[in-house]
Amino acid sequence: MNLRPLASPASGPAADAERGAPPTPAGRVRQAVAFVLHGPGRMAWPGFLGVVLMVFGGFGSGALRRQDPLLDTVFLSWLRYGHGKILSGALVYVGLVLMFYSWVRIGRAVRAGGFTPAQLGGLAVAWAVPMLFSVPLFSRDAYSYLAQGALLRDGFDPYAVGPAVNPGPLLDNVSTVWTTTTAPYGPAFILIARGVTMITGDNVVTGTMALRLVMLPGLALLLWAIPRMARNLGGSPAIAMWVAVLNPLVLVHLIGGVHNELLMVALLTAGIVAVLERKHLLGIAVISLAVTVKATAGAALPFMVWIWMRHRRDDDRARGTVSPHWFREFVRTAVPSVLVFAAVFATATVAAGIGVGWMTALSGANKIINWLSLPTATAQLYTVATSWFTGVGLAPALEIARLIGEAALVVIVVLIVARFRHSVHEAMHGVLYSMVAVVVLSPATLPWYYTWPLAVASGLVVSGRAMSAVAAFSVFTMIIFRPDGSIGMYQWYHVLLAAGCAAVAAVALHREDPLRLRRFLKGDGGAPDTPARPRAAVAPRAAAGDGDG
Repeated sequence: MNLRPLASPASGPAADAERGAPPTPAGRVRQAVAFVLHGPGRMAWPGFLGVVLMVFGGFGSGALRRQDPLLDTVFLSWLRYGHGKILSGALVYVGLVLMFYSWVRIGRAVRAGGFTPAQLGGLAVAWAVPMLFSVPLFSRDAYSYLAQGALLRDGFDPYAVGPAVNPGPLLDNVSTVWTTTTAPYGPAFILIARGVTMITGDNVVTGTMALRLVMLPGLALLLWAIPRMARNLGGSPAIAMWVAVLNPLVLVHLIGGVHNELLMVALLTAGIVAVLERKHLLGIAVISLAVTVKATAGAALPFMVWIWMRHRRDDDRARGTVSPHWFREFVRTAVPSVLVFAAVFATATVAAGIGVGWMTALSGANKIINWLSLPTATAQLYTVATSWFTGVGLAPALEIARLIGEAALVVIVVLIVARFRHSVHEAMHGVLYSMVAVVVLSPATLPWYYTWPLAVASGLVVSGRAMSAVAAFSVFTMIIFRPDGSIGMYQWYHVLLAAGCAAVAAVALHREDPLRLRRFLKGDGGAPDTPARPRAAVAPRAAAGDGDG
């Protein structure tokens, strides 16, 4: 792949860098312009066009308000009906394909060392900006967030009652399945949602925009944390940015879909970075704050204790002293960790003034039925295969399968915590495997849940094969849902289309023309595809904290 230099080494920003002088503001601007117009940044232009198409198509096929006079005002109401809606949906999917096309091309260049983490962060921001003006995409959760915040604003306990007790424009746009469901989110996020509704009132449009803006610092925190986490783990910061930030699965769902995972994942990765850099109590406090946004961040906390213990043992080894018995070491690290978690959790709970009822409300996700959840998929397969002679319906099969799944999840997580504790890298793999187990074995799973393990995995992905797996999985998981948040995974042609796109993405990460379209278009056999150069060697793993157990 021919990546042209940004400037001549004889003059300009490159020369300043060679002399050790920081580039001037004007030099930075020239460098950025050269990067996006003449350098490797050109690869992001199809993706940017795709984002614009998705934003426009979303006005007709996204998660729209039930009554949307704004579209009438700007003469776009035709996008919601008939051929207009079909066109809108097509625009969203074309835009999504363009985003993935750019993302995979950039991935090939990342393997070849063609991008820095800062450049990838800039591209992610450029793709994110148009999404700030879109309707919610692939999910209606933003309306539930606003309705739950309005409950607390108006004197109700969102952990005791659902949005149905508080009629108004916000309730009108909540998905029917969630109108009577209590809030499953932590007190910190409920406080954020209340603050937004106190400012925007019951205005759905400004409320949705404000929610995006309030959660946008999560993107900035991810841009800071992801490359630092990769460096601390001996991985590739550029690959980590490609996996966990520039990934359309992340950007479209967390920013386009307005999901609180953006805050939770950002706090989680920032806390992990603090622990890896030996700011243990600070890191545990930050991860505890992530738990007060969404409970699943708590899966990382036991492994932070193991990392702290590993650091203590490494320090003892460096000083030439004998480490205390492992149980004593465990008490010395676990007790302050629990105290910090309790302090953060109690502070957020007292500030919200609504108790801990959200822990029981987590079971409300049982209303979601799709085969991304292994217990749900098992129950559905069993029902299809045996209902004609057993008479067992889906509801009892779901209940049994989900109970088995929850029991298996507890056992698996306990085993992972016990097994992956002997080194820093083992502990980080433990966080990843625990997150995957939670997503797969939970009673219900949605595509954006996979942003949790993707963020953790980003610091551990170093091979082309792993990048291909991420590409295929991201494409498939993104395409099987529809722009309005409905499920497309029960239509065979939709699943086959998603699987085909995923396969092409996996191959395209290593070959520029996986479908050999150039040969077809030229009609002369064309030149054989040139595989991407292998990426530059990854820096060796950091010695600190990587003990042999």
